[in-house]
Amino acid sequence: MKPIDNTTNQVAKEIVDAAFKVHSVLGAGLLESVYETCLEYELTKRGLTVDRQLALPVIYENVQLDAGFRLDLLVNRCVIVELKAVAELLPIHTAQLMTYLKLSQHRLGLLINFNTPLIRDGIKRIAL
Repeated sequence: MKPIDNTTNQVAKEIVDAAFKVHSVLGAGLLESVYETCLEYELTKRGLTVDRQLALPVIYENVQLDAGFRLDLLVNRCVIVELKAVAELLPIHTAQLMTYLKLSQHRLGLLINFNTPLIRDGIKRIAL
């Protein structure tokens, strides 16, 4: 498997840095939608392209089907960001992001849980 390219890694670094900023300003304990809105704003302010709540269809037998999947954020068309505000990340959250990566054919995703005292403990990087 090829390593993740430098451009994609740089985008991921910006996302993590932006998540640190949002968490330092807002802290833990808010709704996921608040963090999503603020992270989108912070990333856009940094000059990144952000698609929010992007529908992700399933292609089955060359037919595009709506399975109800939505990406929280797709940044610069290369990194998927799945946001949570939960007591702890569970295996199902990782599975959700892996499903999104496989269906979208993107290689890098970040699972970010804002409901943690230290945001670094709430960030999980997943690469395919």
